[in-house]
Amino acid sequence: MKVALVHDYLVERGGAEKVLAALHSVFPDAPIYTAVYNPVSTLDVFRRADVRVSFLQRLTAHPKRYRALLPLYPLAFRSFELWPYDLVISSASGFAKGVRRGKGARHVCYCYTPPRFVWQYQSANERERFGLPVRLALRALGPSLRRFDDESAAGVDRFLTSSRCVAARIASAYGREATVVPPPIECERFAPARDSDDFFLVVSRLVPYKRIDVAIEAFNRSGRPLLVVGDGRDRRRLESLARSDRIRFLGHRPDADVRELLGKCRALVVPAEEDFGMAALEANASGRPAIAYGAGGALETVVDGVTGVTFPEQTAESLLAALDVFDCLSFDPYVLVQHARQFDTARFKSNVREIVAEEMGRSRAEDATSMQLEVAA
Repeated sequence: MKVALVHDYLVERGGAEKVLAALHSVFPDAPIYTAVYNPVSTLDVFRRADVRVSFLQRLTAHPKRYRALLPLYPLAFRSFELWPYDLVISSASGFAKGVRRGKGARHVCYCYTPPRFVWQYQSANERERFGLPVRLALRALGPSLRRFDDESAAGVDRFLTSSRCVAARIASAYGREATVVPPPIECERFAPARDSDDFFLVVSRLVPYKRIDVAIEAFNRSGRPLLVVGDGRDRRRLESLARSDRIRFLGHRPDADVRELLGKCRALVVPAEEDFGMAALEANASGRPAIAYGAGGALETVVDGVTGVTFPEQTAESLLAALDVFDCLSFDPYVLVQHARQFDTARFKSNVREIVAEEMGRSRAEDATSMQLEVAA
């Protein structure tokens, strides 16, 4: 069976890239087709993979500029020739599922969300703060991009997704059912530290929709120590908001440093509405609880009072109240680790293999039926 993996763009180190890395470990010989690729700014594991880029790579793979090419992504994915493959697995929150496949091939899409800039333009603009050229292009091309995305969804045989909340979004946009396959947590890479320290931790890309400003304002007021790990275009603004000298920005840190910080922190703080929220489970795998905004995927991964604390409003006041509740609770590291293991990478891989076997079985059954009809004709 010849397999191809397709991913929107390989320029970040987020949850989508961790899912792609796990998919590639299931199919290590599969090439990865992507619009643009920057080996410096994404996960190191892809340097050992067969990564094949589109014509957009000649224009830019700069981490701060690739979004400006967004209206051209449908053309980029249509340009790939995937006729030789029996199975295409797309990893998409954008247009990667728009690739064309060969006759009789199956297409499984792990969909992180229908593209917000197509289906929810206003909220996407608020999240991403698009520049003027991108806003104008999206407004002009919005109807055609939506048609392309709708047609691409129709070409998918099976949708997978991270959580029930995203499955509902897929149903609303495409009228399709999606199988929930939670993203992989590499539990064996994390371990509780012998001693915890007195700081709280944020691990995130520093972009507007992650709402790190909510955490900064809450910790400005409380005086509690907060370490912020990560980088991004919002960093300068966030640093300007930090009035407390107990808030420190550490920038991008090696994975080993992040694991050590997760094991030693009092809790991981997650102020964003996440589609799933892998970081909270990575904290649990490290024996530490999460304090998370109680919406989206957090409602499916954080057990209030057991594996963490949720807060109902995306405000500093609501987070401060959650911190006060947190101070009155205790958390069992063993319970936290066992909770995280429900989402372990091994389970993710097993689920993917089972679903692929089902889809290829359907493909063989359809081929047999087609042959019988041809003979009968």
